[in-house]
Amino acid sequence: MSGLVRSFDRLEDLPGTARALLDRAGQARFHLDPLWWACMQAHALPEGGRARYLVSGADDAVLPLWAGPGRALGGLENHYSVIYEPIFAERLGQPRLRAIGAEFGGAIRRAGTIRLDALDGEATWLPPVLAGLREAGLSAQLFDHFGNWWEPVAGRGWEAYLADRPRRQRETVRRRLARAGRDPSISIQRVTGGAELEDAIAAYCAVYARSWKEPEPYPDFNPAVIRAAAAASRLRLWLLRRDGQPVAAQYWVLAAEGAMVLKLAHDEAHKAISPGTVLTAHAVRDLLENDRVPALDFGRGDDPYKADWCTRRRQRIGVLLCDPRSAAGALAIARHGLGRLRAGLARSRAGLTHQP
Repeated sequence: MSGLVRSFDRLEDLPGTARALLDRAGQARFHLDPLWWACMQAHALPEGGRARYLVSGADDAVLPLWAGPGRALGGLENHYSVIYEPIFAERLGQPRLRAIGAEFGGAIRRAGTIRLDALDGEATWLPPVLAGLREAGLSAQLFDHFGNWWEPVAGRGWEAYLADRPRRQRETVRRRLARAGRDPSISIQRVTGGAELEDAIAAYCAVYARSWKEPEPYPDFNPAVIRAAAAASRLRLWLLRRDGQPVAAQYWVLAAEGAMVLKLAHDEAHKAISPGTVLTAHAVRDLLENDRVPALDFGRGDDPYKADWCTRRRQRIGVLLCDPRSAAGALAIARHGLGRLRAGLARSRAGLTHQP
């Protein structure tokens, strides 16, 4: 590791100034909160991996990583992550951000290749930090990763929000809410913590197991996040039951920037009553009318249904950092370049195919 950069394997060991950076960032974005990192390091690391937190020489930046066997390094994120980034002190200028990039670059270069995913492609810190990483001898290969759909809703209630939805979606939601309201077999439960939390977690897991979704690679992760969010008074979990049986479930987390849905699922055997749509409508209405959140965030991915609930999309990107002087780094650069070439050829062919 670089002489300027210090490395820590546990959140508990971070210096107070570095931990304060994480606490501040986490108030704005749940995915940057120490609660999130703690769940990641305890329940969602690759086999043989461990957390590693790099702290800059001036204690003004933290880079959360995972370390694997040998020299393997990567960003402390995975397919649960909606946003990932280094945590910086406030009001750092571009020269200091560039210097931080160089510090971290010197500390991680020996890994050969390091992949960082779920980055905000428009983040103001990204260009100077990438410049610093390049100064440290790393090649930075950028690529598109996934879309993040969201909607600013500050000052809007449920009816105003619904009026802004596409007509088809608006009418569908109203009809299905009305139908559910007339059905005495349907009930909806809202859980934020307390004595009902563990039963709600069990119900959530049961619905997920009966849904169309693939089994979780880290089955203890979401229950741990739910418990952590509840302990911090930031959990909103909803269950839709039919004749007492849970058939739809979703949970959201609150932060200063808004509310984000982390997981949702429903039992396909009950799709005739549209349990997913009904429960999402109840959740959104509650978040607008009771929590008065400034934004709704529908998380990771470009699932078609999200455009019915949101109008804005943010691009998340990835960065492959490679040391061209190492065999692994040079090979990764070559593979990335070949992949970009193939993608460009495919786009060109598609364009030619659709010429009039």
